[in-house]
Amino acid sequence: MGEAQMGMMRTMHLWQSPQWPTFQVDLAALQSALSAARYAQGRAMGLASHLQLMDLGALQLQGWADEAIATAQIEGEVLQLGSVRASAARRLGLADARALERDARTEATLDVLQAAIGQSQRPLTHETLYGWQAALFPTGRSGMQTIRTGAYREHAEPMQIVTPRLGKPDIVHYQAPDSADVHAQMERLIAWFNHSQDQTDGLVRAALAHLWFETIHPFEDGNGRVGRALAEMALAQDLKTHQRLWSLSQQMWLDRAGYYAQLERATGRADLNVTPWVLWFVGCVHKAADATWQHMQAANQKTRFWAELRAKRPQITPTQAKAINKLYDAGPESFASGMRTEKYVNLCGVSRATAYRELTALCEMGVLVQTGVGRGTGYVLAETGTPPGPQAGSQ
Repeated sequence: MGEAQMGMMRTMHLWQSPQWPTFQVDLAALQSALSAARYAQGRAMGLASHLQLMDLGALQLQGWADEAIATAQIEGEVLQLGSVRASAARRLGLADARALERDARTEATLDVLQAAIGQSQRPLTHETLYGWQAALFPTGRSGMQTIRTGAYREHAEPMQIVTPRLGKPDIVHYQAPDSADVHAQMERLIAWFNHSQDQTDGLVRAALAHLWFETIHPFEDGNGRVGRALAEMALAQDLKTHQRLWSLSQQMWLDRAGYYAQLERATGRADLNVTPWVLWFVGCVHKAADATWQHMQAANQKTRFWAELRAKRPQITPTQAKAINKLYDAGPESFASGMRTEKYVNLCGVSRATAYRELTALCEMGVLVQTGVGRGTGYVLAETGTPPGPQAGSQ
């Protein structure tokens, strides 16, 4: 018997507990984290309700794009930002669909996310989950391998999560229930999901739904993305909204080491006290809502900046506005030396003479301040002597 097999014999998993799936959660230990996450959600949603329609559309577009890219990244798949934003914009009615080229992987990912949110008030069914998983693999292949789609796995060999090692036995992190047991296992999960909405705290319920699904690992592939979509459905049900204002998967991606470790710790032993997993999950929700709130605060600050600037300096040209916007968005670190004439020429598509004239005019208006001399001459926003934009570090 191999080393990996012997290790599996010694290891008990969550679903092998005699009390499975009666999860134990210490609500008292979670109370502080739940209250903080609820406050963060409420603060973000309250601020969103005061956004102008255009700003709200931009916020939702960012939320869709972040979620699609991150849930794919967690599985090692890279989606192109431009394609994701274009597809999300079309779905939100923010762009002309005829002008967009569609990428199959992007469309599949957004199809699943849109279905999870848009169908959140419908009962969950096996067919719902089949459809989500099949949408992720429209060719019936995962990479070069043919897989079973639109149905739960049926293969006789164990469903394992392993780390291969060259010349050594694989490290088996987890083994899921046998394929023959999957349908019955999913029947219990679906029944609980459809009847627990008003009986369990919504954030706790979303955490348990994701963990339960990943424990069963019902599909040959796509379990991570479908499981996160299920959590998104639970969160949408909790907030009773179809709007996507923040990205849970992005927070999981940012702490992907923690995500993998928490899932492995929760599923890798027959201990149904899953409070640590729920605590980590609730923390991700909190961080996601805070990130959105900060983004909206920055957007509001920028809106005020432009309103005041337009009122004081209505003569600013479109090219000058483009340069100012670039300085603002880039922040002080990216443009430490300011907007140089050459940068202005490349950014705005004007001649060097026009660039010099327009930069000089902005200095005379008091919008920009010249720094340096000779070849080191640059221009920064006048308010602080450096660009005050909210997105420091980006260009």
